[in-house]
Formats: sequence, structure tokens, C-alpha cells
Amino acid sequence: MFGRSKPEKVPAAPKPVSPGAPMETVLGPTCVMKGILQGDGTIRVEGIFEGSMEISGNLIIGENARVRAEVRATNVSVAGMIIGKIQASGRVEILSTGKVWGEINAGSLVIDEGGYFRGQSVMPGTEPEFPMLEAPRTEPAERERRVIDLKAREDVQGA
Repeated sequence: MFGRSKPEKVPAAPKPVSPGAPMETVLGPTCVMKGILQGDGTIRVEGIFEGSMEISGNLIIGENARVRAEVRATNVSVAGMIIGKIQASGRVEILSTGKVWGEINAGSLVIDEGGYFRGQSVMPGTEPEFPMLEAPRTEPAERERRVIDLKAREDVQGA
């Protein structure tokens, strides 16, 4: 007032993000990106991406997203389309609107009703013992004794 200038308001400094709460990164619906995408925390793709992704967190591919990439992440959720290779140390989930063409290497794979997957799926770890497909073989003499003559049986029952 009366010639004295008011001190300007200085905006408060942004609060630092705590290390335990990673910031979410979004590739928006109008964004088209080619190259290498690396990051921590959760990354959400809503646009078009081509290249490779290395994420030490979760990857969410939105319903309208189109991705052609080699992906490495902890968990991957697909509601849009992806062509390529997905390697997840945790879980890959293909939602009802999701479509995947390629190879999936994951600890677990979930495909919702309506979801589409065409390719190969591999789970890491030791392979379980494959079950026996044939019955144990018996000696030929034992097999002959087990043969039942149905016509002879009908004659006996009919008389």
C-alpha cells in the first residue's frame, strides 16, 4: 500500500518422492514413440510404441495401445495389442480386450475370457515329470486269457 511493494509469493518447492513410491509414467494416447524405454516403477502405455522396454516394475498396456516390442518387466498387463516377446519375472495377464502375438516367458500367465494369445508360452524353472501315456505292457499269455468272447457269452445267456 502507499508505494510499498508487496513481496512476491514464492511457490513452495515440490516435495521429494519417497524411494518406496515409484512415480507412474504414462505414454499418452496421442503419443507415438520408437526406441528404447527404460524405467523404474509402473509404466502405462496408451499410445503407440515400437522398440524395446526394460522396466524394473509393472507395465500396463492400455486398451487402445499398440505395441511392437521386446519387453522385460516384473508384471505385464495387456488390455491393448502387443506383437513381440514378453519376459516377466512375475505375471503376465491378458485382459478380455487384450491381444498378444509372440512369445511369453513368465512365472505365471492369466488369460481372461475374450483375451487372445497366439504364440509360445514358457514358464521358467525345472520341468515337472511328464506323466506316462501308455499303460504298462503285460505278457502275451496274460493278454490271451483276458480276451472275452462276447458271442460265446450271448449263447450262454440266451440258452
